[in-house]
Amino acid sequence: MVGSKKSNTPSTTPAIVSDIIPSPETFNDGLPLPKIIVFDLDYTLWPFWVDTHVTPPLKAKDNNTKSVDRWGESFTFYPDVPSILLSAKSTSPPITLATASRTSATDIATTLLKQLHLPPFFENASSSKAAEKRAYDIFDYMQIFPGDKKTHFGKIQKASGVEYDEMLFFDDERRNRNVESLGVVYWEVPSGVTRAEVDRGVREWRRRKGREQKEN
Repeated sequence: MVGSKKSNTPSTTPAIVSDIIPSPETFNDGLPLPKIIVFDLDYTLWPFWVDTHVTPPLKAKDNNTKSVDRWGESFTFYPDVPSILLSAKSTSPPITLATASRTSATDIATTLLKQLHLPPFFENASSSKAAEKRAYDIFDYMQIFPGDKKTHFGKIQKASGVEYDEMLFFDDERRNRNVESLGVVYWEVPSGVTRAEVDRGVREWRRRKGREQKEN
């Protein structure tokens, strides 16, 4: 099981020009945002199941934009995912990020998150000295183990101290909607995470929490 990674300081990205990152509209509209956004992994952040489609060992390729397994198959994120994760850390304050995955292939999932890097978004990235960031390092909390996702969220809540009603969860499987009994807002992404789906999820969180107006 992969547990909480950081206890006090939320993860931050390298110096990034925030208005260069292609970010969800809701991250920049001045309205309330969830304190924690939680993502499933399989068919949410990436288009495969790590426990059935990936055969280790894995090797990073093409400047860590993908990983290749024993049979030469390539694996990477859905296209919008890197910019979504980075832009979440450019908000003020930064959004805390977490994973909640029920995969049994914990080691493979963790290896992928370490091998896949998030490129810096600059007007002239080639001349920037900013390093790419491992996807693994951008998450504040990681819960990757088989079982009911209410257990995953219980561990995230205990480690973070953030109430469930301040959490938004993106997942592709409807059965995981049961976390709403805790107070979490669930948003289903049957075709994976995109900036548009993040906007829909954030707007639903605001609607259901009665937080559709600017707050002081």
